[in-house]
Amino acid sequence: MNKTGTQRLETERLILRPFVPADAEDMYRNWASDPEVTKFLTWPTHRSVDISRMVLSDWVPQYGDGGYFNWAMESRENGQVIGNIAVVKLREDTAAADMGYCMGRAYWGKGLMPEALKAVMAYLFGTVGLNRVAACHDANNPKSGRVMEKAGMKPEGVLRQAGKNNQGLCDEVWHAALRDEWEKEGVAL
Repeated sequence: MNKTGTQRLETERLILRPFVPADAEDMYRNWASDPEVTKFLTWPTHRSVDISRMVLSDWVPQYGDGGYFNWAMESRENGQVIGNIAVVKLREDTAAADMGYCMGRAYWGKGLMPEALKAVMAYLFGTVGLNRVAACHDANNPKSGRVMEKAGMKPEGVLRQAGKNNQGLCDEVWHAALRDEWEKEGVAL
């Protein structure tokens, strides 16, 4: 595994880059303050921009660690940070990562999250050298699962009441991609 950290990635409609402290206002306004966005997440809705600033003050110093992967999703159209995508668990012994992501409601349904997830997966497989990239969603949030499938992940199964989010205990539906299968299917690298 290559500990290359969070590097700038570009897609047709997005710039994926490390967060900076000045992103707090976009983070708060575009997604972190919206209870509809945070409904199925594991962290509470931000009640003020100060909470977003505090979160970023924790994240930004971690970029010095080559094993930290957390991208701000910047819209090429308007220059705003509209969401984030990150490795929430990295297992070096198996070269595997579990992903998490969220995005402002105004940007849902436009294919932006699968676009971001594909770019990050290509980076994690091709540059970092991971073997497996996985993600899960609450069974009551199937749209998140469609994002995973559009990005090339395959459904693996359901872990009953294995997770806890802002709705309480939940069934986790897992999806994953393996590097060799992903390359053979030509998703992107």
